[in-house]
Amino acid sequence: MNTTPFNDGTAQSLSEAYRRGDDQVAALFGSAHCKDIEAWSKRAARLDQGAGGRVDRRRLGEALLDYQRRLSPGPLALRHIEALAGEGALAVVGGQQAGLFGGPLLIAYKALTVIQAAKHASRSLGRTVVPVFWIAGEDHDFEEANHLYVSPGEGEPRKVKLGRPEGPRHAVSRTPLSAVDWEVALTELALTLPDTEFKPNLLRQIRMHASDAPTLTLAFARLLSEWFADDGLVLMDADDPAIRRLEGGLFGELVAGSERLSDALAAGEEAVKRLGYPIQAESAPDGANLFVHAEQGRLLLFRQGDRFEDRKGGLAYDRDELLRMAAERPEQLSNNALSRPLMQDYLLPVLATVLGPSEIAYWASLGPAFAAFGLEMPVIVPRQSFTYLEPQVEKLLAKYGVTAAQIAADGERLKREWLAAQDTWDIGGRFADVKARFGELYAPVLETVSQVDKGLVKLGESNLTLILEQIAYLEQRTTGALAGRHESSLRQWDRMLHSLHPLEQPQERVYGIVHFINRYGMGWLSALRCIPFDVTGGHRLMAQKQAEPGGRHQEVCCS
Repeated sequence: MNTTPFNDGTAQSLSEAYRRGDDQVAALFGSAHCKDIEAWSKRAARLDQGAGGRVDRRRLGEALLDYQRRLSPGPLALRHIEALAGEGALAVVGGQQAGLFGGPLLIAYKALTVIQAAKHASRSLGRTVVPVFWIAGEDHDFEEANHLYVSPGEGEPRKVKLGRPEGPRHAVSRTPLSAVDWEVALTELALTLPDTEFKPNLLRQIRMHASDAPTLTLAFARLLSEWFADDGLVLMDADDPAIRRLEGGLFGELVAGSERLSDALAAGEEAVKRLGYPIQAESAPDGANLFVHAEQGRLLLFRQGDRFEDRKGGLAYDRDELLRMAAERPEQLSNNALSRPLMQDYLLPVLATVLGPSEIAYWASLGPAFAAFGLEMPVIVPRQSFTYLEPQVEKLLAKYGVTAAQIAADGERLKREWLAAQDTWDIGGRFADVKARFGELYAPVLETVSQVDKGLVKLGESNLTLILEQIAYLEQRTTGALAGRHESSLRQWDRMLHSLHPLEQPQERVYGIVHFINRYGMGWLSALRCIPFDVTGGHRLMAQKQAEPGGRHQEVCCS
């Protein structure tokens, strides 16, 4: 792949300020910037001294290995787990909520960044660094995870959706799915994806991993495990009971020190505000920053004196009850977005963490929270972002003399301006002139009518409105006819828009990973590995270096 910088409109954001190396913003994260290799070596030294990963490594390895057995791990992932179970290996961690059939493109880009950052660190430090993908299976927003968008060939992207079983809103990893649920979604995907030479194998692969999966999380993990099998990517589900049983110690600390956590979060938020940035995920002063899994669903807890309740007051625990739960039944507890980073650092020897723009924005508030519980922030690595320039779209850009950045920023306006330029008759001007002149000619008529009979004025005004509406209707039909004369070209404009900025959003947040695999094969995913790693992230436009007719990728995976 060839890559060039691509403006994604985040120039004023906190994440972009961190990426550029702003000293004040970097200080929020309590360490040197990720582009400074000393930041990595200092963090590694602190981990060697016992600053992170407080759980028993052997038990951690057993839990990770047991989970991989349910997936399709490559030999390197198993060796990585063996290394983590011993001493000396470190981890680069990044995560995301599960997504239907692999989820949106940004998940592939995050996994790629985790893998490349681990290789970068391993080469720089001369030691084993393991890429770990943390699946937030504890999240209960099923509607955020249960769909993806693909292109049917022409027109706007279409949503493929997995139905949510009725009942309380439990964690995605605790929401059971039937073979019928999967069959409905698989059939919809098969009908929506355009026919290509890659489609049959892709559908077989997805069906193999999803049709008997008891949960969306497991189907997602199976696909990622196969797609990144050669990269040694270790997957874990935050809601895995075996993992939860290792986390009871920090859950207990978070319960006992709940007020301390709230104070630390408030202090961190004030530090962000002083730099003029908004708070991405604001904490509640009475928030426990923990959920409890109950029959009613996954419920967020709040402090009421020395008691912890959900917002509706349906559940209530005193502090001692929650402490016993943390010690004896930690699988009944889970983190929210603000306490999850602490648990990640407690569980794993996290050298660095890969974060998207929104994550960087809320992690910026967490420095005091890490310190309050004897933890330290890892090195922050921005996720790499991409917009893929398809070969056919690249040709269309050249044909119409526009750039990918222009289409992404203002494509609809450019499309309208292009169509207006094809109007050699000045349709808009002629109709505007007719309407203006008719109004001038009609004014004396209205004046005469009012003098003859004031009761006819309303009729005259209504008549004027009707005539102007008829003129406007003819103008609309004429403009439509002009568009019809250029229907083929307008479809090409739509092709550029739907590819580069679908649904007026960044490409990586809309299209599913399977969208491009179906079009270009697994070679497209392999070609991502050849993209040079940029430790500071940023958004890049990528286009293939060489391709056969039809867009088949020829690049070989680079290590």
